[in-house]
Amino acid sequence: RTVYRYIDALGASGVPIVADSGHEGGFRILENFKETPLFFRTVELKAIVDASKFAKGAGYPYTDELAEALDKIEQSLNDEQRQDLHRHTSGVDVIHSAFRPSVGSQLRQLEQAIVEGRTLQIAYRKENSATAEERRIDPYGLAYRLSEWYVIAYCHRSSELRTFRVDRIEDAQPTEAFFAKPDPFSAEDYFRERSYREREADGPMALIRIEGDPMSLNALCDHWHMHHYLTERTDSEARFLIDVPTMNKRLPTFLLMFGNGIKVLEPAELRDRIHELAARIVRLYEEEDR
Repeated sequence: RTVYRYIDALGASGVPIVADSGHEGGFRILENFKETPLFFRTVELKAIVDASKFAKGAGYPYTDELAEALDKIEQSLNDEQRQDLHRHTSGVDVIHSAFRPSVGSQLRQLEQAIVEGRTLQIAYRKENSATAEERRIDPYGLAYRLSEWYVIAYCHRSSELRTFRVDRIEDAQPTEAFFAKPDPFSAEDYFRERSYREREADGPMALIRIEGDPMSLNALCDHWHMHHYLTERTDSEARFLIDVPTMNKRLPTFLLMFGNGIKVLEPAELRDRIHELAARIVRLYEEEDR
């Protein structure tokens, strides 16, 4: 009775027990499970619990399953360990974003379609559009960036890869069609390549040094286009490597948006261009005031 009670307890805790009947039978644990660590240090448990807070704050679609896994871990702790864990994890909180309730179910559906390689029929509403448009997509991957979820998919209507914000997908229905996803596929690589395609030309490259307050630098470095040019970052300075044509054509106007929150240290060519644009704006308003 004691042996069976222990076997039942192990099974209830998630340990995979194999029962073999017959004269040479008995109970055994799966070989691969024997290598699985069953005990965690406090700092490891803290990392798991804190990571779950970030996942929930990001609208991760499997938060219920994550909570169940954490409950299983806590149940394996004694009272002293449990109190120690709560003491170490009580100092970190993540403010949850206001995701629509349907986003979680849409993320699950999209991920399932990615796993199955199934084409979806979606109703997608573009920004500032009053109505949604029907599209057929082959979803390749999901990405979470700047508090928004995106699905990178092959769009049958445009015959190319496109990025769709998940919260703008009003409806998604699986079709009978299947597709083969490129292997390997990385959403991060896709965003980086798309940023490179926005460049005006290949080389020559220019090193751009920008100093500013942490908040302004965060906004600059997190921008979807600038992010991939970032090479170095400190609390007070950021460095980017950008091709000169893109720098001359797009960057001066873009950087003016940050006002006096940032300052270009080099190159002098970019500093002069921003100074010229700012002077034009000043002259424009001076003329109006006369």
